[in-house]
Amino acid sequence: MKCPFCGNPDSKVVDSRPDKGGAAIRRRRECESCAKRFTTHERTEEMLPLVCKKDGRREPFDRMKIVAGIKKACEKRPISMDEIERLVDRLEGKLQESAEREISTTTIGEWIMKELHGMDEVAYVRFASVYRSFRDIGEFMQELQELLKK
Repeated sequence: MKCPFCGNPDSKVVDSRPDKGGAAIRRRRECESCAKRFTTHERTEEMLPLVCKKDGRREPFDRMKIVAGIKKACEKRPISMDEIERLVDRLEGKLQESAEREISTTTIGEWIMKELHGMDEVAYVRFASVYRSFRDIGEFMQELQELLKK
């Protein structure tokens, strides 16, 4: 594993243990050149479907894009990074179970909004405002009114 400090390609594993939830292995490594330590996370490579974008493009599922979008919606909200990671883990599990070869961003976005709705209504509205691309305040207010009805 390449050292993030000096770029040396050789490091040794000092400690290994399951990550929270057991979905990954957390490894502490030590660079054989500069002796600095760093952490890596190892996950199994999963066969996830291609994501069909609204403009028709297809691209591989990118966990980090999903995490970044949810993190943005949850800024300054009482939602921990662990909760966000678990939400994305559930999404990946759902996608793997579906055995679909392709999935639309619409389907992914709706599922995330459903999850966020149960976690934090402010994060839900933030995510929905970006995901649904509200064109004006009227559409935004309509979404808020629907939320208040529930």
